[in-house]
Amino acid sequence: MYTETMSGLPDPEYQAEFYQDVPSKRVIAWLIDIVITLALTLLVLVFTFPISLFFLPFWFMTIGFLYRTFTISRWSATLGMRLMAIELRHSDGSRFDLPSALMHTVLFSVASSFVLPQLISLAVAMNTPRKQLLHDLLMGTAAVNRAARS
Repeated sequence: MYTETMSGLPDPEYQAEFYQDVPSKRVIAWLIDIVITLALTLLVLVFTFPISLFFLPFWFMTIGFLYRTFTISRWSATLGMRLMAIELRHSDGSRFDLPSALMHTVLFSVASSFVLPQLISLAVAMNTPRKQLLHDLLMGTAAVNRAARS
């Protein structure tokens, strides 16, 4: 029944290579994206110094949100995900558009803001066939290995 509702995605039992190492790749991609967001934030800081020091957390969150939404809507992956050769897909196998990228980013941001949703998300990823995080499960999406898709 689980695979019927996600029929556009590769079957985790017969096409396991699409989901192999995805959780660890997502962690590395997240670290890469944090570095990119930090670099962009520092760039804004340089051009708006010294007043931007007061707004540093705001700038970091805003730039991270915009970066994530823009890159996912454009490539169905952030730059970190692209470097790790993974991408996000809807349950029908389609790529993300702007509304779905925005919703994914909102859910990711909320889940990342609290410890309990983060822990639940990790537990979900380790126990679902498609290695989905909590926000993926809520949206009916999954991250897959891009190289395996060719």
